[in-house]
Amino acid sequence: MNNRVEVREFLTSRRAKLTPDAAGIPAAGLRRVPGLRRSEVAALAGVSVEYYAKLERGQLAGVSAGVLEAIARALQLDDAERAHLMRLAQEANGSNALLRPSRRPKQWTVRPSLQWSLDAITAPATVVNGRQDLLATNLLGRAMFHDLYGDPSRPPNFGRFTFLDSAAHRFYPDWNLFADMTVANLRTAAGVDPHDKGLHDLVGELSTRSDDFRRRWGSHNVRIHGTGVKHFHHGVVGDLALAYESTALVAEPGLVLTIYAAEPDSPTAHALTLLASWAATSDTGLSAAPAR
Repeated sequence: MNNRVEVREFLTSRRAKLTPDAAGIPAAGLRRVPGLRRSEVAALAGVSVEYYAKLERGQLAGVSAGVLEAIARALQLDDAERAHLMRLAQEANGSNALLRPSRRPKQWTVRPSLQWSLDAITAPATVVNGRQDLLATNLLGRAMFHDLYGDPSRPPNFGRFTFLDSAAHRFYPDWNLFADMTVANLRTAAGVDPHDKGLHDLVGELSTRSDDFRRRWGSHNVRIHGTGVKHFHHGVVGDLALAYESTALVAEPGLVLTIYAAEPDSPTAHALTLLASWAATSDTGLSAAPAR
């Protein structure tokens, strides 16, 4: 992905989202652009209009950390957006290569010890990469995300499932929320490793095949997620309200382990018990090793 284009579109989109009222600027006179003017962002950041205009043209090489922090404060970037801006600056300086996850072989397979660890978890557990490929699960996780395993020729992928599979609209009761989250995760991954060919190919495929994805991709939203509650509607056991905790795998840079858990003695907890029973007795191939 072109760094200058990414910088320009990201800064422009953040400026467009910030209203004068939110920035504490009197909204006097006719405004021909959404959000703040360049001159207003420059004033808030304490830099000249000419200098900020250069940054918004995508020229982040050599910009100091102090200026980047000032821009982040002026645009009221959240933690995910600030981290994304810093990664874009590192890429512009040629230093981001040190932070990228190491390349994995196309036929990456889960280490036995990792699979044993997943299998020891009694709740649904998954391992996902930045491209949102579902690389490994335990049996209950595979049962929970059974709909994603329609194509055995390639790893199940949350992006393809969300935007190209009609089952996603049933599985995600709030489909728009999950669609926004999925694209923000992919945009964040693109900032971490802008030279990931697999991610380029996925974004190209989804942009070509889904207007919903293409529109969201153009919004340049990013996110950091580690905990929360997600709602699903499983085709076998019905509604699930699951808390989740995500953590990076130290031995596998770029991969994230997520464990889903139900509140004790809740309807979801009983549904997970039913799901485990279905997984253990199903003849649909759930007991087979996950696709890689």
